[in-house]
Amino acid sequence: MSTWALFIIAVGLSMDAFAVAICKGLSVKRAGIKHCAVTGLYFGGFQGLMPLLGYFLGVQFESLITSVDHWIAFVLLGAIGVNMIRESRSCAECEQLDGSFGPRAMLPLAVATSIDALAVGVTFAFLQVDIVPAVCFIGGITFILSAVGVKVGNIFGARFKSRAELLGGAVLVLMGAKILLEHLGILGA
Repeated sequence: MSTWALFIIAVGLSMDAFAVAICKGLSVKRAGIKHCAVTGLYFGGFQGLMPLLGYFLGVQFESLITSVDHWIAFVLLGAIGVNMIRESRSCAECEQLDGSFGPRAMLPLAVATSIDALAVGVTFAFLQVDIVPAVCFIGGITFILSAVGVKVGNIFGARFKSRAELLGGAVLVLMGAKILLEHLGILGA
């Protein structure tokens, strides 16, 4: 997988975390560097950890499904993307968040925003992606975008939340289609 494709997937995966970070920024009167760093560490850390776990799960089953791995990548990325697009139409998420940045508040959010990355990690196993740089890249991109999201939410409000999820979902659907079309020989690698 090219660095550019990995970057696009990392940005697409981080859009859920970015959207929730915007909501966390809305939940405090003044978002400081500590709020941004805590959010970035939780979301970036879990966004890096989950594909690693998914990768190890995928490696266990790789030999059984090599002939259909491109279809699995297409279905997983497409389903994640469609779900993100569907969630971008919902407005209820921000109202449910409180202003806490402690482990009780952040841990469930970090897990919830990174579940999609677990499935992408399974896909990475089938595509034989070099996993250590990939998870570091995904975690780093998510850290940056989440930290920025807190500040954006604090300054601008919820205007960008649904657009971020919509964009992230569209990117993942397109990456799934690209993988399938490349494997079928319709699109050059």
